Amino acid sequence: MTRILPLPPESRTGLLVCASRALMRGASLLAISIVVPLACANLSALAQDSLQDLVAGQVDPNADLLLESERLTYDFDRDLIVATGSVQVYYDGITVEAHQMVFERRRGQLTARGNVIMIEPNGNIVRTEEITLSDDLANGFARALQLDTPQRTRFIADSATRTDSNVTTFENGIYTVYTSPKNPPDKPPLWRIRAATIVHNQQERTIYYEDAAFEFFGKPIAYLPYLTMPDPTVRRKSGFLMPSAVISEKLGYGVTIPYYWALSPHYDLTTALTPMTKQGVLGDATFRQRIGSGEYTMSAAGLFQSRPNEFAGTSGDQRWRGAVKTTGEFALTDHWVFGWDATYKSDRVFLKDYSFVSFDDNGETSDIFLEGYTDRNSLTVRANAFSISQEDYTPSNPGLNAPGFSPVGTSLQDKQPLVAPLIDYDYVFADPIADGELALTANFTSLTRAETDAFSPDGGTTRRYRGIDGTFSRLSLGADWRRTLIDPLGQSFTPFAYMRGDLFWQASADNDVTELTSDAFAGRAMPAVGLEYRYPFIATFSGGNQVFEPVAQIVVRPDEQKIGQLPNDDAQSLVFDSTTLFDYDKFSGFDRAEGGTRMNLGMNYRLQLNDGHYLTALFGRSYHLAGANSFATPDLLGAARDSGLASSESDYVGSLNLDTRYGVKVGAQARFDDDDFSVNRLQAQASGAYGPVVSTIAYAFLDAQPSLGIEQPREEVLGAASLRLEENWRAFGSLRYDLENSGVVQNGVGLGYDDEGFSISVSYGEDRSRNDSVKVDRTIFFRVGLRTLGNTQASTNVNR
Repeated sequence: MTRILPLPPESRTGLLVCASRALMRGASLLAISIVVPLACANLSALAQDSLQDLVAGQVDPNADLLLESERLTYDFDRDLIVATGSVQVYYDGITVEAHQMVFERRRGQLTARGNVIMIEPNGNIVRTEEITLSDDLANGFARALQLDTPQRTRFIADSATRTDSNVTTFENGIYTVYTSPKNPPDKPPLWRIRAATIVHNQQERTIYYEDAAFEFFGKPIAYLPYLTMPDPTVRRKSGFLMPSAVISEKLGYGVTIPYYWALSPHYDLTTALTPMTKQGVLGDATFRQRIGSGEYTMSAAGLFQSRPNEFAGTSGDQRWRGAVKTTGEFALTDHWVFGWDATYKSDRVFLKDYSFVSFDDNGETSDIFLEGYTDRNSLTVRANAFSISQEDYTPSNPGLNAPGFSPVGTSLQDKQPLVAPLIDYDYVFADPIADGELALTANFTSLTRAETDAFSPDGGTTRRYRGIDGTFSRLSLGADWRRTLIDPLGQSFTPFAYMRGDLFWQASADNDVTELTSDAFAGRAMPAVGLEYRYPFIATFSGGNQVFEPVAQIVVRPDEQKIGQLPNDDAQSLVFDSTTLFDYDKFSGFDRAEGGTRMNLGMNYRLQLNDGHYLTALFGRSYHLAGANSFATPDLLGAARDSGLASSESDYVGSLNLDTRYGVKVGAQARFDDDDFSVNRLQAQASGAYGPVVSTIAYAFLDAQPSLGIEQPREEVLGAASLRLEENWRAFGSLRYDLENSGVVQNGVGLGYDDEGFSISVSYGEDRSRNDSVKVDRTIFFRVGLRTLGNTQASTNVNR
């Protein structure tokens, strides 16, 4: 029987009708037709019987169907169900909205009319005025249809036909992209593809275009009789990728044509051919594979140059040129990782001359490694090789003196070391030792050079060494202990101690380096004890708070042994500033070990405002109290002499950092002379965004370093800015200027447009950092990006 229940007063009209399938099939009780106003009809009988196979193979045939409308009519003579007025149908993830829906049970057909919106489970949204579908949604027809996908792509067509629940054909169709809701929803796209016929094969996940035209600003700029592309859901599919142009004085004109091979869900191959008018055809290929424990890649590029004389005077003046690269990383266990990143080049400048290949040289370093780690210890084993891209400095090219350029000699590749192995081990004890933290450190390094890298800083008989011919190995073992105590007044006392021992082996050392010890084996030990004291004072006021913290540190140890008799490869970079003021050992590596008794003093300051602004500052200096000063005695390189630590009273160091809630940040590091407080080193940077402007500016000053052969100070300023002209337009530029030599090192300017479907930029740049003062590298770079279609770019060198 049929039960009619009254709806609550807040219902929009009326009645809730529920009927069994048997009753709705054969009831004589409901004469010719029944017209009932209702708010909700759960058609578990009649409507679900008609639509139980609505989307066969895609939905659950036993799912419940829920229909909402203002009026529902059952016409048993014609076997029609007609729902009218704000009709909504929910069926296993599918939602259909329309002004009217008609279910023709005899024909197995559903017709929706009037502002029809259908939302599919995959997120597609179909909008049309009228759509007719078979009862299993395998076939259908719509007029004036618009289809939006979750990937923000859009199909618009005069009509669309769906067949076999797989192929949708759009007549007189358009494919384009649209913006997200946060942007103007009615903003027209700048580009679109218009075609007489667009066919979307869901099984193949491919879109076919027939008699197509690519339109920009509504005007056709290219005609394509036939075009295919993956549908927006596809992440990997074989096919041609977007080509890119090559324009170069030395290479000529060319175009890179890439093809992507989706060989398997776990591996793929990308190949490319680049025919060029001057140099022939460059081949490029990259293979990638991912397995359960990791992934690896193998890449190669090369060509037989038609006109190698275009690169006369460089290592690129040869017929066969190319490079190979491979990377990989695999998790052997939960705590062990093995990997590599290796590159081999036929010559130093191949990857610079052919910069459009699919891979780079990873900063000129090839590396193979094994890493193991837990919460409290780690072990790393590495091997490193270096393949440089800088050409040798020769007397035949004496003009290499441009701002920012420093000649470093000849045979540069032979002077690069092979480091194998490089082993680091660290361990921190879980339980306190003597109520403090104890950590162990170990390092083993072995390196080999084919040629000594020497220079004369004063142009005379004095010689300094960046590296020495031969094989040198060092084993360093260290233990560090510290404990922090805080008294009732808030004073912090941190006693500490460390012990380090080093063993050196040398083989086939250059006999001309007389400063080097003649012993094949040498040892060194460095014990130390010390104390660090801090006492923060906090001052609070209505707008925030301030913290003043004096810091004092003393380290007691014996003199460093064998200064200037042992090689120095990993401690050549020594920067004394506020970040290293309180380091126990201020050398950057294991090859040097700071000795003597030293005291470090400083004052920390922090200002924190309630509105979000904060300021931090540190100022201090270091005092050598007793023993031999490690920074005053030159080693084989001599870098420490100009560090600001060579005298008993060091230079002053300071830092300042300011951050505002308005996006403006300022930071500076400085070192001031201990005699006259003149600036010996200064680095400062400021960045900010205000309205349409985003900018950054950096300044660097480094005083002369005679011990390294740098007789003149270096002073540069670097600035970059981007200006948003309108909603999507921006102008940008950068400048690097050598203040000491009054010359521009690098500069560039560009204009770009970016929105959610299209981007384009063009820039012009000049570079004087690697050439003589007359010749300048001038480059024009052009890039275009079309979302879902791909990116293309072209650059050209316009040197004259």
